[in-house]
Amino acid sequence: MPIEQHIEELRAELRWCDPKERPQIERELKAARAELARLLAREPQ
Repeated sequence: MPIEQHIEELRAELRWCDPKERPQIERELKAARAELARLLAREPQ
């Protein structure tokens, strides 16, 4: 799954998740955004 799609799915989960799951989803979203930033930093412009 492309990282952008994964980020969108995590954002959607945050809108409807159980409050107990929220911290885990937020951590996953933060990690996915960091991965996207790393990938974009390596791409030639």
